[in-house]
Amino acid sequence: MEKLYILWTNADEVVFKQMVFMYARNSKLKGWWEEVTLIIWGSTAKLAAESELVARGIQELLRVGVTVSACKACSDSLNTTPKLIEMGVDVKYWGEGLTEILKSGEKLLSV
Repeated sequence: MEKLYILWTNADEVVFKQMVFMYARNSKLKGWWEEVTLIIWGSTAKLAAESELVARGIQELLRVGVTVSACKACSDSLNTTPKLIEMGVDVKYWGEGLTEILKSGEKLLSV
């Protein structure tokens, strides 16, 4: 199965809208990848919880079948965990998962 993980660490709305959102959405809709997972990491947890534009984008990604997850350690430290969960984001510890992705050679796009 073709899987893509997008590690989103740049907390800029333009980067989200013009790269992360567009590529994740089109990857799923156009069948470029069978599975697409967006990983919210670091300050992007705060942007996702506070920006209406990003929240709408995340809802659209979830609607089209993109898996959206966030690093729990990051979201806890930024006090955004409850909001992200309310948005439908899977909040979990990602350190080991990211290490596994890297060691296995799976496809990871870092933005």
